[in-house]
Amino acid sequence: MQRVLKEYLQDKPKSIKILDMGSGLGIQAQTCKDLGFNNLLTTDINPEVINLLKEKSFKSIQSDLFSNIKEKFNLIIFNPPYLPFDEKEPEDSQLQTTGGKKGYEIIVRFLSEVREHLSNKGVVLLLFSSLSEPKIILRETERFNYKVKLLGKEKLFFEELFVYLITTNS
Repeated sequence: MQRVLKEYLQDKPKSIKILDMGSGLGIQAQTCKDLGFNNLLTTDINPEVINLLKEKSFKSIQSDLFSNIKEKFNLIIFNPPYLPFDEKEPEDSQLQTTGGKKGYEIIVRFLSEVREHLSNKGVVLLLFSSLSEPKIILRETERFNYKVKLLGKEKLFFEELFVYLITTNS
């Protein structure tokens, strides 16, 4: 995601409004900040993560997807939990990795909510895995009337990661 994010931001005005959804350790937010983008909001569902992000001097809000987000953004970055539920995985790490029973449910919920939070010509950079049923995710983007463009992919030893640019058709 970082390589694709850097390429995407290369020619963008530094004033664009960016949301890093599900920020985790803040890797994508830090990439934005390092490139001079400071109109940035980080969010995560985990209050401990929010404290960590605030310690790193990020403006942060605890939110389950958009539940506590009211504004609109030029760019929304989402590197969601995308793995299918695995009962052998410890409960404390499931929040970071599990995207639902099949692995794509959080992504579909995100797609159903994100349009209201995109400014005019706003875009989404979305990362997901070959383990989270990409065909279903792409079918859902169609259902929600989004345009998608594959910006990058990376083969890991047990999965392939995809980064898509998602835009509205309107």
